[in-house]
Amino acid sequence: MIKSMTGFGAGQKEIRGYGRISLELRSTNHRFLDIVCHLPEGFLGLQEQIKKEIAAKIRRGRLTCVLTPLALEPKRVFIDKNLLKEYLSELKMVKKEINLNDTLNIETLIHLPGVLSIKEPGLSDDKKRFWSLLKELLNQVLEDLIKMRQKEGKALYVYLNKRIQNIQLILKKLERIFNEKIKLKLLKFRTDEERVNFLKQVDISEELDRLSFHARNFKKSLLKNGSVGKELDFIAQEMQREANTLAAKSFDGEISRRIIKIKTQIEKIREQVQNIE
Repeated sequence: MIKSMTGFGAGQKEIRGYGRISLELRSTNHRFLDIVCHLPEGFLGLQEQIKKEIAAKIRRGRLTCVLTPLALEPKRVFIDKNLLKEYLSELKMVKKEINLNDTLNIETLIHLPGVLSIKEPGLSDDKKRFWSLLKELLNQVLEDLIKMRQKEGKALYVYLNKRIQNIQLILKKLERIFNEKIKLKLLKFRTDEERVNFLKQVDISEELDRLSFHARNFKKSLLKNGSVGKELDFIAQEMQREANTLAAKSFDGEISRRIIKIKTQIEKIREQVQNIE
C-alpha cells in the first residue's frame, strides 16, 4: 500500500549520566531522501549514525531530526586519581634528588594540569551506551512517523482511486458521445475524401485507448508496496499528455466539456502524487 511522505514522531527518554532528552522527527515531500539533523553541541558525532538508521526505513522525503536536552543531570567534579598519583610519584623523586623539604598540600596538587575538571553530562563517558539508548528512542519515534505516513497513505489511496474511477467513467461516456457525434458530422460531408480528411483531424480513438490503459495501470500501481510515488507521477504525466491531445482534436462543445472534466481529475491526481513516497 502506498505511503505518504508527510509524518511526525516524537518521544523522550531518560539516559543515565546525561538526563532526559527529547527526539522529534518530521517528514515532508521531496524528490529524494534528504535528512537534516539538529543536534546540541557535543552530539554532532552521532549525525551519520542517526542518518543511517533513518535511511534503513525511509526511502523518500525530507526528514528533519531534532534532538533536544530537557533535564540535564548536574555537572560533576572529577579528580583524575591516576594522574594525581603520577604527579606525586614524580615530585617525590625530584625532592629526593635536589634535597627539598617542602610539603605537598592538596591545594597545590589539584591545580596541576588535568587533575581537577568539571564533567559535563553527555557522550564523553560512554558513547556506545549512549548511542544504544538513543537508537532505541530513534526507532520508536521512527515507527510512530511511519505509522502516520501509512495512515496518510490510506487516505491518499481512497482519494486517488476515486479520481481514477471518475476518469474511467468519463472516458466511457466520452467514447459513446464521440461515436454519436462523429456519425452525425460525417453525414454533412459530400465526398469520401472530405470524410477521411476530417477523421484524420478529429479521431480520438487511439488517445482514448491509451488514456484508458494509463488509468488501469495507475490503479494497479496504487496497490504496490514500496516507493511508487515517482512511478505514479510519471503515469499521471502521460495521462495529462493524452488529455491535452484529446482537447486539441475536439470538434464539439459537449466533447470538450467531458475532456475538461478529465483534465481536472488528472490535475487533482498530480497534486496528490507529489506527496507519495
